[in-house]
Amino acid sequence: MPEPEEELPEVYVQPGESHLVREPTILETLLGSCVGIAFWVPRLGLGALCHPMLPRTPARLAVSLTRSAGCRYVDFAIRDLAGNSTPLGANRGEIEVKLFGGGDVLVMTGQCEVADGGHAEQRGGDEGARGGRLGVTASSLGGKRGVNIHFNTKTGEVLLQRHS
Repeated sequence: MPEPEEELPEVYVQPGESHLVREPTILETLLGSCVGIAFWVPRLGLGALCHPMLPRTPARLAVSLTRSAGCRYVDFAIRDLAGNSTPLGANRGEIEVKLFGGGDVLVMTGQCEVADGGHAEQRGGDEGARGGRLGVTASSLGGKRGVNIHFNTKTGEVLLQRHS
């Protein structure tokens, strides 16, 4: 008889946050135009999820940002997670990166416009992973709807639930 599925702890990652775990966990977040970035190192059972809100760190802030402020930016969050994974035994070549979200979910009405929707965040995620020499193993970017993601750090699986 198969053993029942193990109940894993769940951690909700808020916008602008990053969370790294060494034990099997379900990491969750809700994405609209933001890009969620999942890191997974199968050999170590290491997983992380970040929910940055902006594509690139402004040059004038790059040297003075605290970690908590920096995690709001895609490029900073990718460098930070890769940097925090290395001391835990991860080799850059084995880190699996998965990108989600970046939807064009904002409604444009009247004089109020948000430039670029989620497209800048999408580009920032792709460029950041390539710049950090990390391989993107899965992605689901764009669209017109937000998504909830549930990242199982035990299996590396990411469940997407699209909003209607």
